[in-house]
Amino acid sequence: MVIVEEAPKVTLDPYLKDAIKTLMEEEALVIIHLHLHFPYVSKIRIWKSTFLKPHNNRKKIKLVHAINVSFYPMWTRCKIGETVCTLIFKGLPKDCTVFDMVEEIPEPGGFYIPNIQRNNSGVYHLQINYNS
Repeated sequence: MVIVEEAPKVTLDPYLKDAIKTLMEEEALVIIHLHLHFPYVSKIRIWKSTFLKPHNNRKKIKLVHAINVSFYPMWTRCKIGETVCTLIFKGLPKDCTVFDMVEEIPEPGGFYIPNIQRNNSGVYHLQINYNS
């Protein structure tokens, strides 16, 4: 004889539930190659407060690593012409289709690139032209 009992109801701690959801959403990284065009010798740097902001979510997607650009307070010298630096962020939520890149800093001149259309690869090439 087989006795079938009703499965006990399991309640997940809200913090644990949120942590699991976050891990599932962040299964991939976002790679942004910034193609910076300078008409003069210049300097650049990035602040660790830089993040991606999905339009359909209040969560800030954290910057994980930067290549070919110094973190504040250091500077990277750029030659005339094109300099390419790469920013690596944690993954975007699966339902995100448009996002902004924001460098929140306590001085003028932070990066702000709005309305980046999400693609399937998670790799983006953004052109920024600095005029003299």
